[in-house]
Formats: sequence, structure tokens, C-alpha cells
Amino acid sequence: MSDQYIQKIAYDMSLDEKSVLAAVQLLDGGATLPFIARYRKEATGGMDEVAIAGIRDRLLRLRQLDERRQAILRSLAGRRLLTPQLQESISGAESLARLEDIYLPFRPKRKTRASVARERGLEPLARRIFDGQAERGLDLEDLAAAFVDAEKGVQSGEEALAGARDIMAEWMSEDAEARSRMRAIFETQGVLRCTAADGGAARKAIGNDIDNSEKFRDYMECSEPISRVSPHRLLAMLRGARLGVLRLHLAAADEECLAAMEELFLKAEGPAARQVRLAAEDGYRRLLAPSMENETLAAARARAEEKAIDVFAKNLRHVLLEPPLGHKRILAVDPGFRTGCKLAVLDRMGRLLESHVIYPHDLGQPAGRSGGRDREQAENTVRDICRRCGIEAIAVGNGTAGRETEQFLRSLNLRLEEDGKEMGKGTAGEELPVIMVNESGASVYSTSEAARQELPHVDATVRGAVSIGRRLMDPLAELVKIDPRAIGVGQYQHDVDGQSLAQALDDVVISCVNLVGVDLNSASRELLARVSGLGPKLAAAVVKYRDEHGMFRSRKELLNVPRLGPRAFEQAAGFLRIQGGENPLDGTAVHPESYSIAERMAADLAVPVERLMKDRHLLERLDPQRYLTEWAGRATIQDIIEELSRPGRDPRREFEQFQFSPGVERIEDLRVGMKLPGIVTNVTAFGAFVDIGVHQDGLVHISQLKDGFVRDPADVVAVRERITVKVLDVDLPRRRISLSLK
Repeated sequence: MSDQYIQKIAYDMSLDEKSVLAAVQLLDGGATLPFIARYRKEATGGMDEVAIAGIRDRLLRLRQLDERRQAILRSLAGRRLLTPQLQESISGAESLARLEDIYLPFRPKRKTRASVARERGLEPLARRIFDGQAERGLDLEDLAAAFVDAEKGVQSGEEALAGARDIMAEWMSEDAEARSRMRAIFETQGVLRCTAADGGAARKAIGNDIDNSEKFRDYMECSEPISRVSPHRLLAMLRGARLGVLRLHLAAADEECLAAMEELFLKAEGPAARQVRLAAEDGYRRLLAPSMENETLAAARARAEEKAIDVFAKNLRHVLLEPPLGHKRILAVDPGFRTGCKLAVLDRMGRLLESHVIYPHDLGQPAGRSGGRDREQAENTVRDICRRCGIEAIAVGNGTAGRETEQFLRSLNLRLEEDGKEMGKGTAGEELPVIMVNESGASVYSTSEAARQELPHVDATVRGAVSIGRRLMDPLAELVKIDPRAIGVGQYQHDVDGQSLAQALDDVVISCVNLVGVDLNSASRELLARVSGLGPKLAAAVVKYRDEHGMFRSRKELLNVPRLGPRAFEQAAGFLRIQGGENPLDGTAVHPESYSIAERMAADLAVPVERLMKDRHLLERLDPQRYLTEWAGRATIQDIIEELSRPGRDPRREFEQFQFSPGVERIEDLRVGMKLPGIVTNVTAFGAFVDIGVHQDGLVHISQLKDGFVRDPADVVAVRERITVKVLDVDLPRRRISLSLK
């Protein structure tokens, strides 16, 4: 491993080199981000997962740069083009752009105007003109005439000069210094112009999707500096261009660019210099400007994608860490009009007990059905289920017919039965909670391989209802079963690099799963697969072992699972929980490698470990300094004490019931000035979308989030946050709602 990697990463991230080296060694050894951040704080100086991920990503880019560097050196050496000076330049390139600039003149090319001119033997003429700029008496006509050769396709001296200019134009457009200067000009002074596309392609694109004319209307005649285009606007423009609705063009001031080219390549005044000037202008306009336009747009897009991915990752984290209701008996409802409402009865472990379909809504009744009779039957079915199964909460999906179904259920005035009084602080006779659940992605789960394996003999519509109910119990445990992109909290997630997005979202899911911890004896295969050190294959092996041998009694028993060796055990054990097992520490985040320290603490206080975990005052008597070891520093000891004080704690917030404003169920019910409760469904670079219970999210623009300047909406609101908003405007034809937090 190159020391230069460590030095550069430490410098770029303002970190200690020793800590960076330790993190890199751990990553190269197969350690995961959560494991390093939680259990190797002494080695890394207490870095969090974000910093460690930054080191990992920078290390990958540096290694990819080196791989490309070596490939270029091999290519040049194989073609006998590698000189000591060229090798030094390539070895010193610190960015991929600089490396490619140096290699560009030597890259194998398709046929170009310059290559044709070389085939005609005009390169010596080009070199003579370029080197002879200071020769005032140089006779270009005589010089060019010597290169006229009808057999080679050079019919005249003017054709010879034109070919020489083509060669010089290519030289100058591929010059590393010229490209570096043009790149700087385009990035700092380039102006992006966006216009409506011409011709049939645009008409066809708009005709196929009538919304496109509205979606991109604001971009059909605009221009702004590329350095100041906001990420979300740029991604919108690029999407419009891809759909054929918009046309983009990025340009810099020609005068400044041409002046820079002349400064680099014109050495004097004279006949030859005039040819060089013409070649420089042609090289800029025909070759360099289009190349810089594409490159600058690509770089801007990469930055915009990085921002969009960051927004998605932050939103996803809030969704995954949404407070769980906990293990309750749930009646889950997937609402619908024409197809009815699917009911799924779940026990406290989330297992499906029974399912039904009811038709409580007159709207969309199939022909021949009696709405009144069906509503009465629906009421009786729900009442019977709640009484017979001791239902403790009702989960209602927030999709089509969600609010109507919620109102129907509330109208039944259902009460907690005696057997269901464990619901929070509720007691028998209290109102049975009816809770709206965001169902984004539930349909994706219902047809997935995971759903078919979990519920093989159940219809997909019932699986959707089951997913809704389980999301109320534990959002994290259920949402890990589907692709994060289906959860619907991203910004232009379909327009960004898929591999980068997948890596970022995977990091978030793994981080959240390991932050909360996983019950080894009840977790699904999908949830276990996200535990540090396991992955899909070992997770499947754990589930198979559990099915064959029964519940795990200790963490040590994991080592009996086929193919689960000491390295995987080290990575995973601290994040897996066993409640009521042989060792009480197995139910905590204390790693097995630290059990001896916890046991010493208990021994010093002359109490069992179980007593130590129940008495905070005992822990306050401990001197952390006494338990320091060669590998366990103060940070680790403090973590152990903190975990013993609240063993197996859930870092998520406590669940709070939410209810939309009664009587406001459709967009037509809204009035300007209304103040309504809402749930943030998505946070973007330009504002936040809020569900106010009318089947259409409203937008709180960034300017309406609070008084004063807001740099990032995520600094003010978070996904799934409960807020109160004011209605500013309702555009019924376009189904748009403007809201304010002010």
C-alpha cells in the first residue's frame, strides 16, 4: 500500500495519518464500517461511519487512478512511445483528467482530418510551419509546393497548408496545458443555455407525455453559469434533454479562450504565425470546445448526482429509523375502492393469522354489488376480528382510498379489548388506535422473491397488507426487504449513476440495521444479511441452522453455523442480540471480546452481571481507568459502561400516534390559509414534500421553510417528521399544493 495514498487522504480529509492508516488496514482486512466505528475507536481515533466511508471511497478512486496509470504506461511501453520525460509526467498526474490529458496525443484514434493529413505526408510541413513562426522571410507557397503529391491526394499548395493546419489543430487541442486552461475557463465562466428542442422529436416527446410540456416549461428558455446551476435544476435539464424535450449547450467566452490558445501557441508574427493562428482557432472551435463542453457537463452532472445521492441517503436514514410501534397484534389494511380493502391479521411476531376482503366504500363498487349491505358486512367483519383476535392497533396504508378507509374505521368507534390493554399505556375500553402507514414499495415487496418465500401460499394483495402491518411494528425490519429506491424518498434517483447510488444506499441500510441491533432468534434472512460480516449467504445459513436446531441460546453458538468462521463472528456478534439467553451480555451491544471487562466490573462490585445491568448507581462507582487494556482504551470502556446502563437500548425515538385533520380528505377540501398537520414524505434540494392526507403531497418551497436564508432544507425538516403547515395556494388543474412552515 502506497504511503502517498495515506498522506493524500489524511491531507484531503484533515485527518491524522496514523488513524487513516489504521482505517485502511481494517477495511482491507474485510472489516465493515459499523464494526470499525463501534468497536475499533482506539485504532481510528474515534472516526464515525461517514469519515470511514470517505476514506474507503477516496482510497478506491486513488487505486483506480493508479490502475489507469499503469495501463497507460504499459500501452505506451508496448508501442515504444514511452520516454523518461513522458513517464515522469504520467507518474506525477494527480487526477484522472490530468492523466488522460497527457495520454490523449498518444491514444490510438479513429480516422481524423489530422490522421488523413499525416497519411499524405504533411506532418513535416506542419512541424516546419509551427517551428518557423519567427521567420519573417519564410515563403509558405514554396514550402507547401514541395508537399504537393497527386498520388497521395494533395492537389495544391493550399491543400497542403490546410492539411498542415489540421495536424497543428489536433496538436493544440490535445496539449495538456491547453486543455487544463480551457477546462478552468469552462468550469468557472461557462454558461449553460437550455432551450426547447426543435423539430418532430420534441413534439413527439411532449405528445407521448402531456405532462412533459408542464414539467419542463420553466427550462425551455433559460441560461445561467454552469458554476451556479443548482444540482436539481441541472438534473432536470439533463432529463429533459434525454427525453428530447430540451436542448442544452454549454459555451465559454470565445474571445478569452482564443486569447489563451494564442498565448500558448503563437510565438511571433509572420506568415507561419498566421497559419498557426488559424489552426489554433480551428482546434479550439472544432475540437477543444466540444470536448470541454462534454467534459464540463459530465463533471457538473457528477457533482449533481453526488448531491442527489446524498439527499436520498439522508432521507432513507430517517425513514429506516422511524419509531417502531413494537410487538402488537395488528389488523393491517391495504385499502381500495373497486377491489375492496384487504385485511391481514398479524400476531405480535408479525405472523399472518388470517386474511379477509371487505367492501366498505360505495365508490367503485362492481356491478351487481350492494354498497349498503357490503358496508354493514365490512363493519361486522372488522368488529369481529378486533374482538376475537384482541387487536391492539390498526394499520392503514396511505395509498388509494387510504383516508376514506381510515375514516370508516374511526367511525366504528372501536375499543381496546381486555386482552389488548398492553398497547403502550392504554387500558381496556380506550379507543383502538387507527394509524396511517406509508405504503411506498409495499407492492414491490408483495411480488418479490422474499415475499414468496415468507408467504408462499398467500395472494400478492394480502402480502401487501402484511407488509403494511409489519411496517407499523418495525419499519426497519420490513423495509430492508425491498430495494431502497422503491421507498420513494429520493431526488432524481433514476437519473444518477446506479452503482454509486446502490453503494450509498447500502451503506445507509447497513448502518441503520447495525445501529439498532438485530434479534438473532426472530430476524428475517433479509435483515440478517445486513448485519456486519454476514451477507446473504451466511444469513441464509443462520436461518437454516435456527430452523433445524431451534433458538440460539448464546452468541457463541453462531460458530456452529456452517461456513461462519471467527472473522465473520468477530464482525457480527456485537450487533446480534439474544434475549433471555445463557449470558445476559448477549442481549447487549457489548462485544464478546469485551465480556471479560464487564465481568471484572461486576466482580469488583461483588454483584452478578445481571445486577450490574439493572443498577445505574452501581455503574457510577466504577473507575474507567482501572479497566484499560492494551487494546481497550477509554472510548471502549466508556461504551461498555454506557451499554450496561441501558442494555439493548433502541436508539430510535418513541412511537407517537399521528392523525390527519378530520374532514380534509381531498384536494378540493383545501382552502388557502388552512393550518393542517402533515408528515414530511421527501426532502429535496428545493424544499420538502408533505402529506396532509388529501392523496396529493404539497410542497413547502425552500423559501417557505422558515424566516431567513436556508442553505439546505434538511437542516430544517426531516423525512417522516410531523409538522404543521399553512396552505398558500391550491392549483386544482395541475393538482399542485403550495404550503408554508412560516
